[in-house]
Amino acid sequence: MHESVQAEVLMSFLVSEELSFRIPVELRYAVADPYAVRMTFHLPGDAPVTWAFSRDLLLDGIAGPSGDGDVHIAPLGPDDSADLGIRLQVGGDLALFQVSAAPVVAFLDRTDRLVPLGQEQAFGDFGTELEQVLRSILAEENAG
Repeated sequence: MHESVQAEVLMSFLVSEELSFRIPVELRYAVADPYAVRMTFHLPGDAPVTWAFSRDLLLDGIAGPSGDGDVHIAPLGPDDSADLGIRLQVGGDLALFQVSAAPVVAFLDRTDRLVPLGQEQAFGDFGTELEQVLRSILAEENAG
């Protein structure tokens, strides 16, 4: 049995209304952390940047606006085959991305076959995972 699924999609990084460029973004989902999806953005000239957020937020964002805080996802058209808009924010910094919904839906279908929606509690060790994430955040803050 596979313990994770991943996919690479091309997203448009919307720098301004006049300027955007396509970047590869890796989508990852692991049984060990069944509630989270990770997106790694490969921006030219920069180290890859990974964001982790709930699989439910990504799923909900396909049907309608979803998200509070740093991550917002919403369809950009009237149906599920439209593009998705993804807004990531840290403090005053904002990044906007646009991606076709089809490969994201296909990725989510694969995650559902690995860990069915609503059955996440039967997989992984949430307490240990949370502790590891908090430790890595503290280490990054102390290093920077």
